[in-house]
Amino acid sequence: MRLQDKVALVTGAGLGMGRAMAEVFAREGAAVVAVDLTPGDVNETLNRIDARGDCCALTADVSDSAQVARVYAEVEARYGRLDVLVNNAGVGTAPNDGYDKFYQRLGELNAQLARGETPSVHLDHIVDMQDDGWQRVMDININGVFYNSREATRLMIKCGARGSIINIASTSGLNGTGAVHYCASKAAVLGFTKCLARELGGRGIRVNAICPGATNTRMMADLDPEYAKTITAAIPLLRMGEPVEVANTALFLASDESSYFTGQTLAANGGSHML
Repeated sequence: MRLQDKVALVTGAGLGMGRAMAEVFAREGAAVVAVDLTPGDVNETLNRIDARGDCCALTADVSDSAQVARVYAEVEARYGRLDVLVNNAGVGTAPNDGYDKFYQRLGELNAQLARGETPSVHLDHIVDMQDDGWQRVMDININGVFYNSREATRLMIKCGARGSIINIASTSGLNGTGAVHYCASKAAVLGFTKCLARELGGRGIRVNAICPGATNTRMMADLDPEYAKTITAAIPLLRMGEPVEVANTALFLASDESSYFTGQTLAANGGSHML
């Protein structure tokens, strides 16, 4: 029961890694606040984790600071404290971001390389990227991290918690592989993590990041099967990760076992990118 008597909030808790984190945290004794944009998904998560009756599910768009503030006001009213925040909510694509053309060209490029041809296809994602497509990914992936971290910090300071903030980035933020807006947003998360860790260290609030690699979530399930095989073949462990493996990494960072970790990045990626 490594999180006994702690309150932990997980964004993007309706599916995938977020749901796995909520399940693992609840199993380890935390009162979990599961937050997601989709009511049906987050309520299903609550049904899975609420054996003791001390967890709750809240609906919010993390890119809307007013909605985020309301979530934390409810957390304070219900629990009076917050010990752990996992900024997990994120997206890889958005309307008008040109991703459909990028994905098509990527498939063509990989096919040329597989045939041993000199590539004649260019990805040109930035050429097709529209302002609103870029902005939506940034609003969720980095602004959402900022809004939640700000409200969590305010509540942690108010209640005197020596808390843990965990930001879910990506190996794409380390090596630049993927869509340009996604890579940029995840790299920004890593910079934010380091700066906030320095800022909050004196208060005993730790801030760390996790960079998952290819993981068996809905986002990966939408990939072309042949492209997915290519990704898997490039991973030293020769398989994609499972959501619970990322969740177990988050558990370590949430617990007192990581009491001397701050400003760090743990890459749960099967060796696909080595720090």
